Amino acid sequence: MTIVASAFGPLPAQLFPGQIIKVGHPDASLVRRIQERLNELGCGPIEVNGIFDKDATKRAVMLLQSRFADTTGAPLKVDGEIGSLTWGSMFGASTVPASSVAPSALTSAAITFAVSQIGVMEDPLGSNRGPEVDRYLRAVGLDPEGGSFAWCVAFTHFCYQAAAQQLGVANPHIRTAGVLAHWNAAGTKAGVLRVTKSSATADPGRVRPGALFIIDLGAGLGHSGMVIETGDGRLVTVEGNTNDNGSRNGIGVFRRTARKIADINRGFIDYGGF
Repeated sequence: MTIVASAFGPLPAQLFPGQIIKVGHPDASLVRRIQERLNELGCGPIEVNGIFDKDATKRAVMLLQSRFADTTGAPLKVDGEIGSLTWGSMFGASTVPASSVAPSALTSAAITFAVSQIGVMEDPLGSNRGPEVDRYLRAVGLDPEGGSFAWCVAFTHFCYQAAAQQLGVANPHIRTAGVLAHWNAAGTKAGVLRVTKSSATADPGRVRPGALFIIDLGAGLGHSGMVIETGDGRLVTVEGNTNDNGSRNGIGVFRRTARKIADINRGFIDYGGF
């Protein structure tokens, strides 16, 4: 039997099933293994009966979430539902899908170019301008001298444009600087895969390197960046027009490791089919 490591010692491997486990879950054998693990971790005692009820089992899950962190040491959301982060805390990070391999030559080249841009900064800071930033904006048809434009999507478009030119293929990235415009247009373009928040949260394996995350901030505003690695429900990203804290309309291109799949409230755009 395969043995994996966790914060609580070795245990038989139990891979994340690619779905949220919560009250009423129909797979009794899976629920029994969860109940066993909750008892092993001191969050019971509860009956191992295969029924995910709102009293004993949900409360035991909430107790675990309040006591333990995820595999990176960050607090778990105390909601009584077992997503990939809670699962990783219970059964070990290696039981949750992770990937650093892009699904196509184009997405791999786009990642390589995005990484090469880490450290690009606006000049002057806070201006949405600068030699490199101006190139990103012009690539999506904006004149940087005609106003101040957010450029996070212009950045991802430029990364795919550079990759496409390197490979001698057409750039599939929709030509826009708008976060929500990008999401909406991706839903109508053949060959482009949109992964919604709910499906990505249930199955982190659906989020692949090279995908672009889409965050809707309301009032027509948003933020986007490129996923370069995934693991344990978390993302490693390269983002333009941000800062160390991951804010929208920041000052440069940064590599970030703090985002969670569950926090991406709109979803992901995947150009891995090109």
